[in-house]
Amino acid sequence: MTMPETSATTAETVGEAVGAEVLRPHAEDAFADELKALAADDDRPRPVRWRLSPWAVATYLLGGTLPDGTVITPKYVGPRRIIEVAVTTLATDRALLLLGVPGTAKTWVSEHLAAAVSGDSTLLVQGTAGTPEEAIRYGWNYAQLLAHGPSRDALVSSPVMRAMAEGMTARIEELTRIPADVQDSLITILSEKTLPVPELGQEIQAVRGFNVIATANDRDRGINDLSSALRRRFNTVVLPLPATAEAEVDIVSRRVDQIGRSLDLPGGLEGIAEIRRVVTVFRELRDGVTADGRTKIKSPSGTLSTAEAISVVTNGLALAAHFGDGVLRPGDVASGILGAVVRDPAADRVIWQEYVETVVRERDGWKDFYRACREVGA
Repeated sequence: MTMPETSATTAETVGEAVGAEVLRPHAEDAFADELKALAADDDRPRPVRWRLSPWAVATYLLGGTLPDGTVITPKYVGPRRIIEVAVTTLATDRALLLLGVPGTAKTWVSEHLAAAVSGDSTLLVQGTAGTPEEAIRYGWNYAQLLAHGPSRDALVSSPVMRAMAEGMTARIEELTRIPADVQDSLITILSEKTLPVPELGQEIQAVRGFNVIATANDRDRGINDLSSALRRRFNTVVLPLPATAEAEVDIVSRRVDQIGRSLDLPGGLEGIAEIRRVVTVFRELRDGVTADGRTKIKSPSGTLSTAEAISVVTNGLALAAHFGDGVLRPGDVASGILGAVVRDPAADRVIWQEYVETVVRERDGWKDFYRACREVGA
């Protein structure tokens, strides 16, 4: 009798050890202390089955300090009204569509919204060209189906079906990459709040608290545009690129610091000068003009998003940690910037070389960066 107990104890211990070293915890796990503090302080009205009030959800996303001194870190840096509209949408029976160019934190915002509203951000459908209808509606356990025929036990619930039954928030990533006929399976779910199961002569009715957050980008339009019928079922909130360089530097610094700590890399703030430089380069190439407005430049084919800037700086920190002195320097970010800018080897390389020679070369304090760019581009 002791063997099963020992095995169970060992398995539990191993599970805890693995959980403690998860590379990328879910939002509700990574920020559990903040969510708990908000819930304890939150005395405002909450929609049915919401873990927090709309005010507390917005505070969780935007950051703030609670009366007991608990600091809530910002998860989104941008216009407050955007988050307020998104949260208010979820408090109604209307689904939310987060729209924006790649790298504007659509997935990040959707995950944190689901974590704050439902305490669970894992009810996720990842949209691809091959996403089947079963991923949104339901599937079947074919062993059970062949043995006993259609039954409730043989039915495999999708994340959306689970969210409907439990009054939770379901997430659908890259909605426009899903085939049009599969997209349209959402229409009845969003309009009638029911999911028919004709094989059983039954239907799943959504309980209060159910809603859907979908994301789509308006630069890479994906494979299929949304039908007008489906688009009407969503309230669309557009997430813009950061309005100012300082806001973008702040976003990149925060995320790099979080990622760096999970990878045991040096703190991102030690390389704030290089973070600022990466953001400046990306913004100028994105906007087609230098920061001072004096020189027009050509824009490359890539998006050069904030997410890509975070990736470039994180990779630079890894280079500095493992092959340098631990301090982020121009040579650590130059190759990453080149890889982000030059997506079209012919056209983008010319644009990059022109930018390096006409802007980087002449800028005060950028000589080291200029030499690093020349070395990686040789």
